[in-house]
Amino acid sequence: MVTEEIQRYKKERGALILAHYYAPEEVQALADFVGDSYYLAKLAAREKRSSVVFCGVRFMAESAKILSPAARVFMPAPAADCPMAHMADVARIEELRRSVRDLAVVCYVNSDAALKAESDVCVTSSNAVKIVSALPNRNILFIPDANLGAYVRAQVPGKNFFFSGGYCPVHAAVTEEGVQAARRAHPRACVLAHPECVAEVRAQADFLGSTAQLIAAAKASDLPEFIVVTEPGVLYELRRQCPGKRFYPAAPVCADMKKITAEGVLACLKEGSGEVFVSEELAARARLPLQRMLELGG
Repeated sequence: MVTEEIQRYKKERGALILAHYYAPEEVQALADFVGDSYYLAKLAAREKRSSVVFCGVRFMAESAKILSPAARVFMPAPAADCPMAHMADVARIEELRRSVRDLAVVCYVNSDAALKAESDVCVTSSNAVKIVSALPNRNILFIPDANLGAYVRAQVPGKNFFFSGGYCPVHAAVTEEGVQAARRAHPRACVLAHPECVAEVRAQADFLGSTAQLIAAAKASDLPEFIVVTEPGVLYELRRQCPGKRFYPAAPVCADMKKITAEGVLACLKEGSGEVFVSEELAARARLPLQRMLELGG
């Protein structure tokens, strides 16, 4: 019943439903497009719809609104936030800009609009290495995720990195011992991990990459079993694209992502609830690093 109503109101409103891989399975199943933050950011810029229902946390919906200012953007769970999105200090950014020459502020897209507005370019886990490598600057302030930043630093020798100390609570909760225990339980399984994990966990991985890259790696592999070290919502798409293969989650769930429901999607379409607003001044400043990401990311 809810799904049928969603389809009816979506058609009436000409709306687009986007869902992140970490959203609940029933929400991913009803979305027009499912993807990681980079893919969804590109879609938000490319698709010309009057309404977008973004099934993700607040920074994702904000980015969609910034890139598509003419569209009305709605969140099925307005309280769904990302703690890491706020883990950098504007005063610290300003201080480093004054004291460090040839500095580029590189902002992980998992950040609020205020942090994006203070940055030179945004990146995602799938394009961070490519974009940082392309920057002419020698000094890089990477915000807010220090774990992803450390992963990028290892791939881009010759540049000097500063970090804000932020982290994803879900990925940071995974321990080296936890991954080793999963290996003992599934000794033939390949370990797929997200670079937001801590260094000790990244060292345990057979493959590191964004959620979309992890899916592609599993699909391309001849192996039948995988330990998945990222938010377990991605298992829905892994199983859909890789029938017959087995996947074992090794990370906790994101409580904020699990706030999203089909009923919340319906409320957005039917009642216009959960609309996202970003001031024109803030949106104009945050749009530039997002657009630069789309240009440099290819």
